[in-house]
Amino acid sequence: MTPEEVAAWLRVSPTTVRNKYRFWGIKPQKVGRLLRFRERDVVAYLDKHYG
Repeated sequence: MTPEEVAAWLRVSPTTVRNKYRFWGIKPQKVGRLLRFRERDVVAYLDKHYG
């Protein structure tokens, strides 16, 4: 998932996702210089904190 897709799920801006993913504990996957997230990691974060 792109930061924009994660932002839509979390209802925050894409910039917030890029700045806060480390604090939130969501592990990114680097594809070249691009940041990508696994859907299961985002779902695990949501379940852990809002579940």
